Amino acid sequence: MNVVKTEIEGVIIVEPRVFGDRRGYFLETYNREKYAEIGIDCDFVQDNESFSTKGVVRGLHFQVPPHTQAKLVHVMQGTVIDVAVDIRLGSPTFGRHVAVELSGENKRQLLIPRGMAHGFAVISDTALFSYKCDNSYCVPSERCIRFDDPDIDIKWPVPVSEMTLSPKDLNGVFLKDAELFERY
Repeated sequence: MNVVKTEIEGVIIVEPRVFGDRRGYFLETYNREKYAEIGIDCDFVQDNESFSTKGVVRGLHFQVPPHTQAKLVHVMQGTVIDVAVDIRLGSPTFGRHVAVELSGENKRQLLIPRGMAHGFAVISDTALFSYKCDNSYCVPSERCIRFDDPDIDIKWPVPVSEMTLSPKDLNGVFLKDAELFERY
């Protein structure tokens, strides 16, 4: 597999080896030993899946301590622009983000370490999205930063007028008002 570091410490793009032939393809989406060798040594405890249609924007979500989560995400079908925002107080990249195209075609994965807000925008007709999480979902610890926060300045590939957003995402707080936590 190929590992690509990003400008934000801990946010890693993984490009797994894909074995294809006339029948289709095979790849390992996770192997604890191999992923630990490349620095992804998480104890994943929950897998999630979402299905979304074109124009859906989900995020920017995170959980506060003690329920913070690292996530290893990938798209099984379709294409999204996936975003990780550094919200670790004291981090040299605090408030900055990384945006990566993930698709069923490119098979890329993105590791989003604890201390990040996460979101994505669907740019294909539909997208089937998979999350591995190293902590369980905890409703009282869930938080949301606005997708359109001008201090983060994400250039979403979907015009706001064409976005489909949940009430939670529409009512997120701005980064300057968010409940943040110490750097991990």
